[in-house]
Amino acid sequence: MKKAISCWILAVGILATTSATSNQIPGKKQEKTIAIVNATIHTVSGPVIEKGTIIFEDGKITAIETQLTTPRGADVIDATGKHVYPGLMSPDTYIGLTEIGAVRASRDYVETGRINPNVRAEVAVNPESEIIPVTRANGITTFVTAPQGGLISGMSAVLMSDGWTWEEMTLKAPAALVVQWPSMTINRGRRQMRSEADQIKDREKQLKELYDAFRDARAYMTAKKAEQQKGIPYHNVDMRWEAMIPVLEGKVPVMVVANDVQQIQSAVAWATPENIKLIIRGGHDAWRVTDLLKKYDIPVLTGGIHRLPSRRFDKYDEPFALPKKLHEAGMRFAIISEDEAPHERNLPYQAAHAAAYGLPKDEALKAITLYPAQIFGVADRIGSLELGKDATLIVTDGDPLEIMTQVEMQFIQGRKVDLTSRHTMLYEKYKEKYRRTRSN
Repeated sequence: MKKAISCWILAVGILATTSATSNQIPGKKQEKTIAIVNATIHTVSGPVIEKGTIIFEDGKITAIETQLTTPRGADVIDATGKHVYPGLMSPDTYIGLTEIGAVRASRDYVETGRINPNVRAEVAVNPESEIIPVTRANGITTFVTAPQGGLISGMSAVLMSDGWTWEEMTLKAPAALVVQWPSMTINRGRRQMRSEADQIKDREKQLKELYDAFRDARAYMTAKKAEQQKGIPYHNVDMRWEAMIPVLEGKVPVMVVANDVQQIQSAVAWATPENIKLIIRGGHDAWRVTDLLKKYDIPVLTGGIHRLPSRRFDKYDEPFALPKKLHEAGMRFAIISEDEAPHERNLPYQAAHAAAYGLPKDEALKAITLYPAQIFGVADRIGSLELGKDATLIVTDGDPLEIMTQVEMQFIQGRKVDLTSRHTMLYEKYKEKYRRTRSN
């Protein structure tokens, strides 16, 4: 007990120290009309507008084209030589659910138990996390944060990178039910301690758990809907199965974590008779089963561009060329980083690496803006710069996929966002130290 209390006190102390290093105040609700003029506007869903003007009011884009007359009284931002892009979107991460990997008390992305469909990621998010402003500073204005662990991990949520509370940050919840698909292959490596029979037994046990969970959830949904009929007794509320009703009704997709061919094929074979919307997350082997995925219109959140090939006999560039292969196959896809939350800021460079290995550059940009917004059903709000959409955008001095590009200004739903972070504060601190050293 003393050890647990000591760890808790240590975690609180560390978190308090890190939170004190950057005191970003969430953006204030847009009060005046804002016009960004003379910018190169990358709408993503349409053509690039040279020397264009984008106007937004009450957090919504009201005009976007060339030679616009700015409304009287508007705040005018001259963006000559600058570029305007929609805010970038990270389609899968656990930002806000973790802070310091070595401190257990700051990791809240895994719950006890194996069947946790009632877990809601958004309510566990820490708006004071230092990781959020670091990620935001590189142009990521929206992210899908998801629980991990167990078999049915819980519900993910689409969150904005700015806000006082999780309620203010939430753009859509639930976004998807997360399922960790069991390994379908036998590990015969020298370090594998379990026998083949034990591995098969464990796999079958996990699959049975999953099938039973959905069967019980359907039975619960039927019982609850029948309560309105005369003579049908009341059925006690079970929060686990209650959370799965939108999934069974097709309103919320299931995001299955699956990488190899056998996992993907097994997941599709399970989802089809269940009549649920499926998203494949990971999908390292998705390019091998594109016909199957296209047949059922299943999108892929393809990740780990910066990783080793899945097999020793694969080509060295297999991870780098995966998005290109999915694009050429006519697949719906988006790019995720599959990296630790503190490194999610590098998502644009994963997309850039895919572009360097054959994915058209405009498609690489869409893979971290419009395409994930479409997959998660928020493309009417974000993902591109169009009339009526949220004024969630970034102003840069170049292409956001280039590592030298700086995000100079950011708006989320029309709110101007503070771009300082722990990284920028440390930069200023040690720049001053260097200046003083040089002057002595």
